Amino acid sequence: MSTTAKPRILASVTPLRRYIAEEIATDHVDGLLTRREAMRRLALLGVSTAAATALIAACSERQEQAGPTAPSSTTTTPSDAAQPPGMAGALPTEPITWPGPHGELQAAWAQAASPRGGVLVIHENKGLNDWVRSVAGRLAGAGYSALAVDLLSEEGGTGSFQDPAQATAALAKVPPDRFTRDLNSSVAELQLRAPGQKIAVVGFCFGGGLVWQLLNSGGLRLSAAVPFYGPLPDNPDFAGSKAAVLAIYAALDPRVTGSQPAAKAALERAGLVNEIVVEPNADHAFFNDTGTRYNAAAAADAWQRLLDWFGRYLARQ
Repeated sequence: MSTTAKPRILASVTPLRRYIAEEIATDHVDGLLTRREAMRRLALLGVSTAAATALIAACSERQEQAGPTAPSSTTTTPSDAAQPPGMAGALPTEPITWPGPHGELQAAWAQAASPRGGVLVIHENKGLNDWVRSVAGRLAGAGYSALAVDLLSEEGGTGSFQDPAQATAALAKVPPDRFTRDLNSSVAELQLRAPGQKIAVVGFCFGGGLVWQLLNSGGLRLSAAVPFYGPLPDNPDFAGSKAAVLAIYAALDPRVTGSQPAAKAALERAGLVNEIVVEPNADHAFFNDTGTRYNAAAAADAWQRLLDWFGRYLARQ
């Protein structure tokens, strides 16, 4: 399977749901999930046994074609990693709610002492967890008030799922337009809490894909956007957006990084200020210090680039 190929077995599902299924299969191929657990998680997504088997085989074939990608010397495990970038100055978050388009929306809010801008943080496919809250706290510590929305609010919130795989499956079943509505509502709430400040969005993995989706829907109120290794929508059109986009990819993540030429072309067509960064020797989800693919060197570099980008396009009025 090429980096951009879409298995026929998943052709009828939404791009983000297809992405989640492929991510589960890839995690198994990379040895992060047992076959039994991968099959269980794919079943929760509604993928049949036959389709799941075919998907895993396709992902395995793709990896064989790409060749071995042994962990680099800069890759660290959560147990021996140094303090993640920005953590030393992180501020606490507090739970907040507000009326959303179709019910109450939940989020974690971190207020910067002297705000230089506001940032919407979009979580991975595991929902709003402590790691995502830490990112919001780190941004606040760096001077950017941050709101990390829980896109499972209408299902009772991420905390209502005891099984993280169930939370992922629930996210996969949400219609894409609901995500867009909830994210736009989150931007509006952020504007109320950070009056007069420019607004940015950052998202990781699944959340990175939603950053692209938000830009694809217009994103007129955004001054900057930073998608971390997020899947690109089919036939993206960012003409309605004005955001300056910093797209961050990982060199050892061909499944997602293979879409960067299409992302670059779409950004250029829309006339958006943009920069694309591919972190060397880093794999998918390298920024998440609670995961096995965490790469301290790549995370530190990406964090500094993000702060420089926000300093350029948020802090300057």
